[in-house]
Amino acid sequence: MQVPAYLYEIILLLYAASIFSYFIDFIQKNRKANVFAFRLLTLVWFFQSLFLLQEMIAHAGLPVKDVYEGLYFYAWVLVSLSLFINRIYKVDFLTFFLNVVGFFMMLLYIASSAYEREWSQTIPFMNEVLIAHITLAILAYGFFTLSFVFALMYLLQFQLLKQKKGYRWWTRLGDLGKLETYTFTSITIGTPLLLLSIVMGIVWAHTTTAVFYWYDWKTIGSLTVLAVYAVYLFLRLVRGVRGKGLAIYTIAAFLILIINFFLLSTYSSFHFTG
Repeated sequence: MQVPAYLYEIILLLYAASIFSYFIDFIQKNRKANVFAFRLLTLVWFFQSLFLLQEMIAHAGLPVKDVYEGLYFYAWVLVSLSLFINRIYKVDFLTFFLNVVGFFMMLLYIASSAYEREWSQTIPFMNEVLIAHITLAILAYGFFTLSFVFALMYLLQFQLLKQKKGYRWWTRLGDLGKLETYTFTSITIGTPLLLLSIVMGIVWAHTTTAVFYWYDWKTIGSLTVLAVYAVYLFLRLVRGVRGKGLAIYTIAAFLILIINFFLLSTYSSFHFTG
């Protein structure tokens, strides 16, 4: 019996929410986010295990006879390892990246096997993947825009305090510490959204008739934007960089985002937004 499309969509939604929560926990050491992510991933594993059992019964053995079945089993193994590591060893960095790879493999399996087996809902499903890809990218850009605004406010407040003028603006702009925290929070939310968007975009382009190249300007631009904001998180969390310098970096990062969105998109060979 073929698994309905909506069940796969539920799994992907749960998986994406789990990755997002693990990222929040990884960055902020948020215990509640970790517990929530673990529960979501447990649900993903439960559904995957049911479908795997169904395939094993149908094939009288492990479904690894072709590359598509192998992808599903691979994704199940990664989820199982992730749950084990999270429960026993508490290695947040490894858990997060295992889930990103697992999500990619799961999505690739669903998309590829749908085309291979001529799944009746292939086109609607892939359209939904594309919509999700674009929606997540726009949401990520929205949060990065917020970080840009907060960084501008930080610099303006910094100058006003330094020059000891414009007192009536001080209370309106807010405390420097809060502005810095808001900037950090916005980027913390935007980064995993963009990562998930890129994963979905790659799978969509790879499994449809779209012309996709790793050296496409849009692909390079999107990966560059992701890297730039990942560097921000590295500077703040690992290097301990704070204050004016990091605010300037945030503004520069947003300018790179704008260049990618408006300029590099015109040179892309397969789509505009992503």
